[in-house]
Amino acid sequence: MIKARVVVTLKNGVLDPQGKAIEGALGSLGFSGVDHVRQGKVFDLAIEHDDKAKAESDLKAMCEKLLANTVIENYTINLG
Repeated sequence: MIKARVVVTLKNGVLDPQGKAIEGALGSLGFSGVDHVRQGKVFDLAIEHDDKAKAESDLKAMCEKLLANTVIENYTINLG
């Protein structure tokens, strides 16, 4: 079994209103000096076979078809 983590983040230049809201809330809570907050998504998956090349290929396809909107988001895949 292969464990994987996929991290999806907005591309640079794409507005991130949720990140801005978090940034403002952190300032309101007294955390000064926090700037450029960006939010994203994390997916932890378990792949039922031991072929890392196949797992990475499958994960890329999953990202391209469902997990990430590749027009506005980037993704990284980490195999464990």
